Amino acid sequence: MRKLNNRGMASFELIFIFVPLFTLIFAIFDLARYAITMQSLRTLSSAGARAMMIQCYTPAITGLTPGISPSSCTGNYLSATQKQAAAPFLYRNGSSAPTVSITSGSGKLTVTASQAGFAMVMPIWGASLNAPSASTTIPF
Repeated sequence: MRKLNNRGMASFELIFIFVPLFTLIFAIFDLARYAITMQSLRTLSSAGARAMMIQCYTPAITGLTPGISPSSCTGNYLSATQKQAAAPFLYRNGSSAPTVSITSGSGKLTVTASQAGFAMVMPIWGASLNAPSASTTIPF
């Protein structure tokens, strides 16, 4: 009986294990980064809604200005330092700053925070998870 040559078999098995393992690890890191970004955007939109409510609905504004409505409060009420304090993860490594916008309509105010410069690292996700945004709705 002739003995089979098994040289290189260990490296072949190693490739079969490492490629799926590293793909799984990178996918987990990528999804975790997306989850942290979404949570930071939710926090930022809540902070924007809170700042808008404080600025637009103080007794000085509503008591002295007759006829003020929530639709007139559509500005951005967070400064850059307040945004960075609310969501510091979104400002790491010089990435693009998130945007906060306030829209009104049909009896509600919507504060939306979005991160335009975000892109997933793994190509398996496609473009479906790029440019995440989160919103907070306030009925009035």
